[in-house]
Amino acid sequence: MEDRRQNSRHTPELQLEVFELHSGRRLGRIVDLSSDGFMLFSDTPQRADTLVECRLVSEQVIKGVGEIRLAADCLWSRPAADDQHCWAGFHIIDLAQDQAEALELLLEHL
Repeated sequence: MEDRRQNSRHTPELQLEVFELHSGRRLGRIVDLSSDGFMLFSDTPQRADTLVECRLVSEQVIKGVGEIRLAADCLWSRPAADDQHCWAGFHIIDLAQDQAEALELLLEHL
């Protein structure tokens, strides 16, 4: 399978949780992150072709960054081996300039 990523992925050493912006519902934990997307490990199934406004929350503040707000498109979703969790891939589609800068600071730390 061809890897079409344009930016390198980073596996976070710190815990990054994702929450739906408006409801506050936890979507899952980030298992890899790049400047244009992320892969999520979730307790609940995610629907492909769904747009979500969310917050990426770091377990520790890095250079003043503890949270990043963005909009992402769920490109794919698959059940995990245990059939109780799922994996999902998201493409970041909307990110304000200050949030993009915060994401780059976070990625530098990873």
